[in-house]
Amino acid sequence: MSRAHDVAVGLAFRAGWRVLRVLPEAVVLAGSERVAARLHRGDGPRVRQLRETLRRARPDAAPTELEGVVRAGLASYARYWCETFRLPSFSRERIVTTVSTSGLEPVRAALAEGRGVVLALGHLGNWDHAGAWATLELAPVVTVAERLRPEAVYDAFLAFRASLGMTVLPLGEAATSATLVRRLRAGALVPLLADRDLTGHGVPVRFLGEELRMAAGPASLALATGAALFTTAVTSVPLPPGHPARRTGARWGLHLAFGPRLTVPPAVRGAGRPAAVAALTQELADGLAAAVAARPEDWHVLQPVFTADVERARRAAP
Repeated sequence: MSRAHDVAVGLAFRAGWRVLRVLPEAVVLAGSERVAARLHRGDGPRVRQLRETLRRARPDAAPTELEGVVRAGLASYARYWCETFRLPSFSRERIVTTVSTSGLEPVRAALAEGRGVVLALGHLGNWDHAGAWATLELAPVVTVAERLRPEAVYDAFLAFRASLGMTVLPLGEAATSATLVRRLRAGALVPLLADRDLTGHGVPVRFLGEELRMAAGPASLALATGAALFTTAVTSVPLPPGHPARRTGARWGLHLAFGPRLTVPPAVRGAGRPAAVAALTQELADGLAAAVAARPEDWHVLQPVFTADVERARRAAP
């Protein structure tokens, strides 16, 4: 990838960020729906991969039903980007009142113990909005992000998330794990996206009936620090009639469903750290799989994640 290409992409992202924040929200959201429809008609490689991915969540769906899920998935993904670009201009009230929760009290109680909490998320819904809400309503958020190319885009996302009150550490750097451990022991909230293996050292799990590799980080950090570990499903929900955000054209909010606190199953206690990490990762995989099965259109994974798809893509690579 040339430097000129990197500069052009960086400028395009920054321009998009500015334009989408100043246009009326109703116009932006209507535009996102048109973009999603155009992508679906184009049926490019990522759309085809999304179809293959979502087929696992709807294995018995007729072709027309599956296409409906794919169209809804593309619309949800396009809306995610529009909402994310506009998020820094949202008021505290807008961020907080457009989020509903279930299972929150055990998370609050664990944070009150002072040893921090690890949340294992999937690429579901708008996780940036969820992070902003958590920063305002729960505890200081410290998380990890994959380094993006070009560097200007990565820097822009760091600045964006910092503006929401989050601390973002780079994935794969030596100091990141030590910093996460230190911040957890100080009582931080650490949400981590777990449904893609970005390191090549993920844990194989069963997910929607097939194998994929999930990040080992959530389970490893919880075991290393004694922090509580919860799965968290972030999904889109319609805003109720009369909600103030509807006046600007918004129609969707978020629901954060916190699963029960995960603990090492008795059968593997004493079997060593790798067995404990594997068992906990399978437990969080089960929780996230249930959320994906309930609302697959909110699962924004347009890259191969299932082992069969990853291997197929590797074989097809030049």
